[in-house]
Amino acid sequence: MNHKPLLLEIGVEELPAREVVPAVKQLGEKVRAWLDDKGLSYEKVETYATPRRLAVIVEALAVKQPDVTAEVRGPAKRIAMDASGEWTKAALGFARGQGVEAQALQVKHVGDVEYIFANTFTAGKETISLLPELKDIVTSLNFSKNMRWHTYDLRYARPIQWLVALYGEDVVPFSITAVSTNRHTKGHRFLGEEVTLHSPDEYVEKLEAQYVMVDVEKRKSRICMQLEQLMTKNGWHIPIDKALLEEVTNLVEYPTALAGQFDEAFLSLPKEVLVTTMREHQRYFPVTDANGQLLPYFVTIRNGNDASIAQVVKGNEKVLRARLADAKFFYEEDGNRSIEESIAKLDHIVFHESIGTIGQKVARTTAIATWLATQSGLSEAEQETVRRAAAMSKFDLVTNMVGEFPELQGRMGQVYALKAGEAEAVATAIYEQYLPRFAKDVTPTSAAGTMLALADRLDTLVSCFGIGLIPTGSQDPYALRRQASGVVYLLLAYKSRLHLDTLLDYALEVASKEGFMTTSVEETKEALLTFFETRLKYAFTEAGNRYDVVDAVLQAPQTDVETMLAKSQLLTEKVDDATFKKSVEAFRRVTNLATKATHDEEVSNDLFENESESMLCQATLKVEKEMGQALAARDVKAAFASLTACEPAIAAFFADTMVMCDDARIRHNRLALLRRLAQSIEAFADFQQLVLPT
Repeated sequence: MNHKPLLLEIGVEELPAREVVPAVKQLGEKVRAWLDDKGLSYEKVETYATPRRLAVIVEALAVKQPDVTAEVRGPAKRIAMDASGEWTKAALGFARGQGVEAQALQVKHVGDVEYIFANTFTAGKETISLLPELKDIVTSLNFSKNMRWHTYDLRYARPIQWLVALYGEDVVPFSITAVSTNRHTKGHRFLGEEVTLHSPDEYVEKLEAQYVMVDVEKRKSRICMQLEQLMTKNGWHIPIDKALLEEVTNLVEYPTALAGQFDEAFLSLPKEVLVTTMREHQRYFPVTDANGQLLPYFVTIRNGNDASIAQVVKGNEKVLRARLADAKFFYEEDGNRSIEESIAKLDHIVFHESIGTIGQKVARTTAIATWLATQSGLSEAEQETVRRAAAMSKFDLVTNMVGEFPELQGRMGQVYALKAGEAEAVATAIYEQYLPRFAKDVTPTSAAGTMLALADRLDTLVSCFGIGLIPTGSQDPYALRRQASGVVYLLLAYKSRLHLDTLLDYALEVASKEGFMTTSVEETKEALLTFFETRLKYAFTEAGNRYDVVDAVLQAPQTDVETMLAKSQLLTEKVDDATFKKSVEAFRRVTNLATKATHDEEVSNDLFENESESMLCQATLKVEKEMGQALAARDVKAAFASLTACEPAIAAFFADTMVMCDDARIRHNRLALLRRLAQSIEAFADFQQLVLPT
């Protein structure tokens, strides 16, 4: 047989659910890369994972590497052979390096030059002799958090408990910490027994017989099927949150869905409280009717079979009842304190010891949000909504409910604001200040919510950068990268005409008045603009634009974010077009020569010597006017069209005119004309950054 299956399984203590899929994906990728590097042929690589194991099976893995013959070129004959026809030290060294005898070297022509060549043969190694290197793959896996155990140096997500490495029927020998590879794996922790494997082909079936479903997608499908059965049986609707489904799939090895219920009296609590308690704290799926109204039931996934299921249901009901009782108590206690009392407490809670209290942050946020509302052209009524929402924005942070369930910040502010009689628009803005919470999350639906969300993030960024709290590497304790990305997505969603430069100027002005900044306003702004450039690059490339196009657009003077994105999209669409390449080459010629101009010289028509100079001057004046108007209207296509309209005048100018002529006055005048046109070109993008097709 010229091929066999390979199994590698890493048995560990229970992994956090979030680590399972990334880790096994990484394992599969590393194994594929290793096999390809070794030149070992195989049919396919399948990965399997549960909280207690990461595994990979390679089907039809070749039993040895292929033999390799190659012709290797060495030094030129004139260097390799002396006048008497003997091999020189250079030739002998080359022969030794290739593992051949000197007399086996050959001389061949390559073009007009003779070189020496060696024919080499490398016998392929047996696969079983290479497989112990899998140890390095196992130890090289990366996790978001690592731990050490006993006295071992290895850092891993969880301690390794067993290792299975089988190639066909043979154990691949290696050890990690005190664990050596063998053919014995573990069944379900409580329901299964140890499994002895004679071949990798037995892996999936034998483990399933011991209540372990190693196929992640199969486990997920089983959960979904059971949820569907419960819905059909009871006439329920079970909203399936994808993140929760992913999490419970990777919390269990043998999933069994079960339904429980809770006292209907708890339905008097806000829906968000009930859902958060079930979903975030207990990993339960809430149940609704066809209209989306919560029902007093829940569904959870047991790690095991349906034995004694009634007792398991009772246990889960008891735990949830205690959780909901706590939530009800907190909710009622919060009702005994007014919003104004909660706002006053913010003056005694520190946001950051070098920046001040949350109350002070709220005051800055209110100033920025109010200014934003004015600059964005909101009506007086909308501006008042923004002011009130900003003043109340953080009051729910001191409530019992948010103290117990931090995930409900903003949402409880909305609930309590409505309960206190605040306008719905104010309550909505209080909730929407936290949107978007992550990449591809929804953005605020209201203008007031957008103003507040922008103001809160801008203040956090400016305040932290102002005291030198700038993210480095993976360290970002105040989530400033996410805050900056949020600003970008908010500006795009709202189609704001405000420039980042302008936003930062005002936020810095507000922060600088409080005297806590340890870096200058200028230094802080420069650092923030650099920081935002990275976020803009990510957002624009994520939208499907080429990296070189994005770089070209961001090197131009910054405009509003939507216009910069529109420029990126337009240039990405055109970059492979032959006529676009011709335009870019013309623009580049202008901007290259323009760098030689002295910037204090004006263009004089009296120094023009030919018609093409006059034509280029007229085209320059025209593009300045038309492109300026188009960009002001955020009509990117019209702006670019005005640029390309200059192309005939540019071509005629260079065909008829010697720019770097001997007459200094005429030379400087021509360069000044090119510099003026270059300003318009570079206002759109830095076309030097583009990678054009050859």
